Amino acid sequence: MNHPTPHTEAIDPKLFRQLLGCFPTGVAIITTRTADGKPVGLTCNSFSSVSLEPPLVLFSLRKASSLLGTFVEADSFAINILSQSQDALSGRFASSKIADKFEGVPWRPGPLGTPLIDACLASFECRLHARHEAGDHDIFIGEVKHMSTGSTDHALVFYKGAYMMLAESLRKLVLEGQLGTVDIDEAYRALYGKLLRLACERATDAEVDAIEAAVDEIEQHQDADALPRRIEATARFFSSITLAGHNEALRLMAQTMTTVLRERMTHVIPMRPRPDVFPLRRKVVHCLRVRDAEGAVGALDQLITMLRKDEGARVDGGAESVPIEN
Repeated sequence: MNHPTPHTEAIDPKLFRQLLGCFPTGVAIITTRTADGKPVGLTCNSFSSVSLEPPLVLFSLRKASSLLGTFVEADSFAINILSQSQDALSGRFASSKIADKFEGVPWRPGPLGTPLIDACLASFECRLHARHEAGDHDIFIGEVKHMSTGSTDHALVFYKGAYMMLAESLRKLVLEGQLGTVDIDEAYRALYGKLLRLACERATDAEVDAIEAAVDEIEQHQDADALPRRIEATARFFSSITLAGHNEALRLMAQTMTTVLRERMTHVIPMRPRPDVFPLRRKVVHCLRVRDAEGAVGALDQLITMLRKDEGARVDGGAESVPIEN
């Protein structure tokens, strides 16, 4: 008996990458030497342990990488685990604009001759054990021959496209009340105003649908016990605008604002339902559909203004304040 083949939807590469970012990873610099002995390296967060007996680790490298040939030809490599204070090194070794990544970077050769970067949390020097092709990457498995420890700092962690140390610092600033309302409002207007303009040029119908779905969810979860769902829906409203803008640099900035948003809504400013501002979010969606950038930006500005006027009146009267995110 023949069974029908189940329908499977194509995997969206952008969403795939975004969801993979939900898994926090450490950051490492993988190093080796060229045939003529020059030290080379690149930033990587695909490092993983494989086996204890024998001690095996792996990392994966894009086939499009300019260093693929060097690592294929090398018989050894090193994994240098970065600390929080080495985030600049992470950016340096990830940049395609810096020809000599090791210029000005303190390092020493390990027993196998591979470059070990100073002040890392840990370094693993490996002999190549196996290499496997896998899609658009090559997987390098190394047998650990030598290990060393260095800094006692915390690890540099990558999460949802940003360093977690940044997210934790922002959380502390929010909880301690060091981020002022006026500054946050200006940041929202500037960042999401630009993203709305870009979305009017670049957003697909499906991306606008996602923004509208978040608006629907905000309006559905107005009961007092629905606050967590309302917070998530509000965060989704802004993150959907971000995705519709199709700008990776602004997306990273928007993730920072989302961290601020969640912490303020959860821990700092009491929330209450605001059905009076529902039409403004609807106007944002409508303007995106008709590609009216000025209308969309104006609606967002009105939303912020209305909520802040209300907040001022409530503060003067001794009542709770209301965040712009509600």
